[in-house]
Amino acid sequence: MSQTVPQSPLTPQSWPFDLECLPQSTYLVGGCVRDALLGRDSPYLDLDFVLPEQSVATAAAIAKQCQAGFVLLDAERQIARIVFANATADFALQVGCSLSEDLNRRDFTINAIAYNPHTQKIIDPLQGQQDLQQNLIRMVHPHNLLEDPLRLLRAYRQAAQLTFTIEPQTEAIIHQLAPHLQGVAAERVRAELSYLLSHPQGTPWLQVVWQQGLLKNWFSQATIKGLRLIAAVDQATLDLKRAWPELYVALKRSLNAQAQGPEAVRRTLLATTKLLGLLPWDVTVAKQTLQHLKFSRAEVNVVVNLLQCLPLIPPTAEGWPPLRRSQYYLFQNVGTNFPGLVVLAMALGQPMVELAPLIEEYLQPDSAIAHPQPLVSGEQLMKVLALRPGPHIGQLLTQLEAAQAEGKITTLQEALEFATHLCHPNR
Repeated sequence: MSQTVPQSPLTPQSWPFDLECLPQSTYLVGGCVRDALLGRDSPYLDLDFVLPEQSVATAAAIAKQCQAGFVLLDAERQIARIVFANATADFALQVGCSLSEDLNRRDFTINAIAYNPHTQKIIDPLQGQQDLQQNLIRMVHPHNLLEDPLRLLRAYRQAAQLTFTIEPQTEAIIHQLAPHLQGVAAERVRAELSYLLSHPQGTPWLQVVWQQGLLKNWFSQATIKGLRLIAAVDQATLDLKRAWPELYVALKRSLNAQAQGPEAVRRTLLATTKLLGLLPWDVTVAKQTLQHLKFSRAEVNVVVNLLQCLPLIPPTAEGWPPLRRSQYYLFQNVGTNFPGLVVLAMALGQPMVELAPLIEEYLQPDSAIAHPQPLVSGEQLMKVLALRPGPHIGQLLTQLEAAQAEGKITTLQEALEFATHLCHPNR
């Protein structure tokens, strides 16, 4: 079945290299074709090509001509990647003796559509376009899912991404094959989960993934209560966006410096905060679970920090607002993770009106409570008070900042006098 491709943002004119660089036997396949047919635009192009021969050599030649990055992803299967500023282009050797055989080895019908950029024709042997029109994810064959069990989880990620449903027989097979997911590399599982955690539309699918048993090997202690907490964080985030847009922007801060393109916007403070809905609230176990899934050190540290700081927020109106000294220690401990702590507290039932004083302090750059500017340095303390270097200097500075937060000291002279009293209380 062939037809003319509709207008699409993924026309050759939008690529970072010329169409003439590609052999006539090259086909564009996979998600980029699917998204083009759906009219889904993206500032970051993710192109996938298959060739019957010379896939790596073709990629290497284009990378050299364009002075772009070149990565050999799989020498045995002849898969290579070219990395441009705003795009990646993967080149793979065709699987089987024909394009049709290659497409029949793919995961879902909507991803088994090919496009010839030279002739502008679509090849759709599995009626993937029909499933696109019905917003349906349908497997090509159970064996294909078993060949790469990550596809079991990918079905739910794509359902969330496209706002599609999963065909019942496909979902039944996924449930049946769920135990095979445990053999998949941890970082690949993490990548799929990152999408479900980074978008509100992924939350309902996370519950389905849990019910289907796909999380059992990775989050063995996850509960329906925890998954409902993730949904509550989504709602708290919407409320925070309306009332405190500056804090909402901070929630979108990327935590992974190495991440590029779409992954960079998925591994954020908000997505990491939502991980708490899948984890036991035991710092040691939570840390081990995330390390097993190859989450970055920054992401692990955020989860640990939030678990340790949540008890610092009084749970009831009786202890509200906290004393200025208590607020100071809260801000010192939570640091830039404060926006995550706010949505977590709101999701657990803390009214926004009670959190407002803390939010206001955090958003004031010159706040003596949230962002204290030291009145005195460690060197000054050692010189004036004749103190030797050591941990006690840092402890003394912390006590001075706490006193500053309480309004007890406001000048350098008052800080030195206060420090003198702390070091020599009998003078």
